[in-house]
Amino acid sequence: MKTSKKDITLSEKDALQDMLDIEKLLMTYYNAALTEGSCKPFRKEILKNFTAHADTQFTVFEQMLARGYYEVEPAETKLLEETAGTYKKVLKEIKAC
Repeated sequence: MKTSKKDITLSEKDALQDMLDIEKLLMTYYNAALTEGSCKPFRKEILKNFTAHADTQFTVFEQMLARGYYEVEPAETKLLEETAGTYKKVLKEIKAC
């Protein structure tokens, strides 16, 4: 039996997850193009596209969050302070060089 396109449907959650994954992947490609780009007009266009996809990715994320499809655990204050302290140390070491 051959499966046709009309026989395959994604749930809302699956469709949003696919959209989120695609936007993240596109941002990865645009980031690579931005770092490798060697002329300003090209880099400007890539940055514009990167920003647009970052906005789209965040919109999809917000929709998933609102529908309960994506859980975000708040970071503990202690962990945030430890991480910030680590980066402050690294920054001091870099400035000292």
